[in-house]
Amino acid sequence: MKTLLIIPAYNEEESLKNTVDSVLRCVSQIDLLVVNDGSRDGTVRVCRENNYPFLDLSTNLGLAGAFQAGMKYAYRHGYDCAIQFDADGQHLPEYIEPLVEATKTCDIAIGSRYIDKRKPISLRMLGSRLIQAAIKLTTGKRLTDPTSGMRAFNARMIEQMALGLNFGPEPDTVSYLIKRADAKVVEVPVEMAERAAGESYLNPWSSAVYMLRMAISILFIQFFRKRIGGEKK
Repeated sequence: MKTLLIIPAYNEEESLKNTVDSVLRCVSQIDLLVVNDGSRDGTVRVCRENNYPFLDLSTNLGLAGAFQAGMKYAYRHGYDCAIQFDADGQHLPEYIEPLVEATKTCDIAIGSRYIDKRKPISLRMLGSRLIQAAIKLTTGKRLTDPTSGMRAFNARMIEQMALGLNFGPEPDTVSYLIKRADAKVVEVPVEMAERAAGESYLNPWSSAVYMLRMAISILFIQFFRKRIGGEKK
């Protein structure tokens, strides 16, 4: 299976090399692509010095825009599977192969931290539960870790996300694909590490806003998205 690991990177100079090198040590027969999302630090320099394949976005598009750029690349180059993978060291490479294997029988595989354990009590987890409830209400699908950023997509989903307008790797897009594109989603148990270094896309305030925005989008906006390409066979 021709697989592309997409690594969006915003100001990840300090953690990127360790992340990529850990992937290369752990996983064989996989391509990777760093998407530099308008970083202000030395992220591009790290890519050049280590000969990492990368896209260089001139402005910061955010996670959704950066990942969609990677999905367009995957679509143009005929990949069978694309994986979203954080540059900050939180995602562990030993779970890449189980996610790829899962996409042989589903459309989207999500790495879940909470299949067999309870979520901790925090504002962020309350937001995650709100999104979980919104997805269950609108699609009938229960996801234990809807905000997990470790996801794998098969070729049909690559097409949907490459050609769709603002189809980022977000819970509302997953909800849309379940409801409107009949996507089959499974969760794969994973563990995640703490951020090693660099700059997160979300701070506590923006994280709270993000959770609320996702819930509103899932409940009220996704119905109006136009379905494109990638009909299920």
